[in-house]
Amino acid sequence: MTDRPLLGEPLAMDLLNTRWISGGVALDLFDTPDGLARWLADNALAGRFPADAAALPPLRHTRDVLAALVAEPGSPTAAAELNAVLAHGSVHRTLGATGPATATVVDDPAWGPAWAAAADYLDLLRAPDRIRRCGHPDCVLYFFDTSKNGTRRWCSMAGCGNRAKAARHQARARADRPA
Repeated sequence: MTDRPLLGEPLAMDLLNTRWISGGVALDLFDTPDGLARWLADNALAGRFPADAAALPPLRHTRDVLAALVAEPGSPTAAAELNAVLAHGSVHRTLGATGPATATVVDDPAWGPAWAAAADYLDLLRAPDRIRRCGHPDCVLYFFDTSKNGTRRWCSMAGCGNRAKAARHQARARADRPA
């Protein structure tokens, strides 16, 4: 499988980015047997959740819900669906020997990774205007804008940003040519 682009995004954005386009072909990380294990490892979740087939339907569902929320942030239907995902788990706070501690508890281990991504999305909503889809019309990737002034437009300046700059340059060159 082609290397997955844009690693290192927050968990919710990374779940959205498990679908991408490479060479004009739509790819889905969760279509391969090793895709879930790879995604869990990429996000330091491999030790917390099993990489079994039961986790794939909840992850695909949560990915669709997150895509709907990013496309239409105020969608009551998508919000209800996200709340249904979040209902599968909770965070329990305790006082341990070394101080405060938290533990995530899920009702079914298959929902663990999906719940973690949904909970991460809630954290990202502290800055909802920073959750973005790449500005290139042919790109399907999402990112969380951590730039100082919040003006990032591309998933990657080296990829989509350069393609957009090259297209603008070619358009100017064509317009400047004598007829």
